[in-house]
Amino acid sequence: MQMVRVSREQAAANRETLVDAAGRLFRVRGVDGVGVAEVAKEAGLTHGALYAHFPSKEMLAAEALKSGMQKSLSDVKASAGGAEPTLGGYLDFLLSRHMRDAMEGCPMTASGSEIARGSAEVSRSFAEGFENMVAALAAAAPPQLADDERRALAITAIAAELGAIVISRGILKSDPALADGVLDTVRARLGDVLGA
Repeated sequence: MQMVRVSREQAAANRETLVDAAGRLFRVRGVDGVGVAEVAKEAGLTHGALYAHFPSKEMLAAEALKSGMQKSLSDVKASAGGAEPTLGGYLDFLLSRHMRDAMEGCPMTASGSEIARGSAEVSRSFAEGFENMVAALAAAAPPQLADDERRALAITAIAAELGAIVISRGILKSDPALADGVLDTVRARLGDVLGA
């Protein structure tokens, strides 16, 4: 059997397709709920193509997590028309019904508890994405605050947002009004605390 060579461009496109497919599937069904065969099929590629790029499912999960968190930050900026979002803009986007209802949204809210059971590589991707979110929100915090206070507020806001989305998703089917109320209440309280 003759091996078919793939161009660098095609290899890069295949890698991106695999990462995107894995990210979608992992956010909807969890890392543990998806096999590599399903990822390869979703990407329209073979197992061999997947393993040519990622030596393990954990490495693929780490890359998909990293890519998904970068996309989430890009989506927030796109919602602000490409400009740097204000702190209020971040909160409005992150605590929206759209973010709650889009299971293909932020991988932090979709996979947070699973990440703790994952590899150090997956944890590093999560930590890097979290730090990027903290930096973005801290940069949008009131400039008169000291850097450490801006960082503390950003960490608080992101942790509250993640919890609010997870709780709101968890109760949406049984009590939609309460699910919406969780988002509204957390958004309002963060706005009061952060002045946003």
